[in-house]
Amino acid sequence: MSDSSSVLPADLFDLSGKIALVTGAFSGLGRGFAQVLGEAGATVIVAGRRLDQGRRLVQTMEQAGIRAHAILMDVADPASVDAAMDELAEQVGVPDILVNNAGITQTKPFLELSEQDWTQIIDVNLNGAWRVAQRSARLMQQAGKAGSIINVASILGLRVAQQLPAYATSKAALLQLTRAMALELARHGIRVNALAPGYVETPLNEEFFAGEAGRALVKRIPQRRLGLGRELSGPLLLLASEASSYMTGAVLVVDGGHSINGL
Repeated sequence: MSDSSSVLPADLFDLSGKIALVTGAFSGLGRGFAQVLGEAGATVIVAGRRLDQGRRLVQTMEQAGIRAHAILMDVADPASVDAAMDELAEQVGVPDILVNNAGITQTKPFLELSEQDWTQIIDVNLNGAWRVAQRSARLMQQAGKAGSIINVASILGLRVAQQLPAYATSKAALLQLTRAMALELARHGIRVNALAPGYVETPLNEEFFAGEAGRALVKRIPQRRLGLGRELSGPLLLLASEASSYMTGAVLVVDGGHSINGL
């Protein structure tokens, strides 16, 4: 990359000509991530388990002038990941950007957590991210293509909360995986960073945060409010674009100051 002083600020975040893969993209934060990358000029591949939902999303994105393609992918199933990545490479091309967003959670006390509960969360949040990242990085390396991998973690990978032992563990491990990948993949021109959101307002958590426990949690956030999905757009674009060309192995926290609040 040339000296940044000769590059217009808008051009730093331009993703025109790039191919971006977003997992867990058919709803929630992943849907927003896909939209933002498409609006920045990327061709977006949205991946998830409910293909009909993904196809409807693609129609919406195409109506907005975004080039998009939906693929079926269950990140917990190695065969599904392999088939999806083959389809992507053949029909669209090798991705320049991967947003490892697929994830699940479960609120349950440690003493009540079953073997199945634990395994399911680890296999999606950690093993699934590893599967997709490794396959994507291999394609980038074989094509001689530089790239950016963004692992969507959580502030619960940095600090813990009660009744989320498997989720917190999976996200903490994902942060360490991010650093390990960054160290090894830098030689191939592949950057790996993590986005660690705090509590973000979504339709799924609206009822909880309207209750007493939810309101008490919000009071622990220095900004005294939940984040909005759009407030992750700038950090995402930073990590996806040339604006972060000298960043790898970083964890970008977006949480209203929640993770630095006093104990």
